Amino acid sequence: MKRRLVYAVVLILALSFAAVGCTGATSGTSSSSTENVQEDSMKITIGDTVLTAELADNSSVDALKELLAGGPLTINMSDYANMEKVGPIGSSLPRNDEQITTGAGDIILYQGNSLVIYYDKNSWNFTRIGKINGVSRDELKEILGDGEVTVTFSLEGRE
Repeated sequence: MKRRLVYAVVLILALSFAAVGCTGATSGTSSSSTENVQEDSMKITIGDTVLTAELADNSSVDALKELLAGGPLTINMSDYANMEKVGPIGSSLPRNDEQITTGAGDIILYQGNSLVIYYDKNSWNFTRIGKINGVSRDELKEILGDGEVTVTFSLEGRE
């Protein structure tokens, strides 16, 4: 029942977002280059650090964008196997699993219901969500810290 309510809210938000996008396009004030950048990237806030990730092109990312259209998503993430931080989304997204070898900065959807930020390599069947720009493995590991960390995901310009 709760899952259906979440999906209904996401659908309503997506339809509202689509309607706003259509009306904005007819006003003559739309900036398509800015909208494209915003639609293809995501902001990640970890403490005082703000990172940007370029998003992949798949139905999992589309569903995540719909979820984030309702506002930022804050996740408590835990360290796993000294290579990643992982935390539950609170709902399920469609999976587009493929054999992937991750690297520092990769954002992965795991089992449809968790987001993972990798700071080291791993190979498995995952769904790629995106890649954090301009950060090395050591920098990312320092930003994420040891143990648990609170991470906020949001769409660029929509926080």
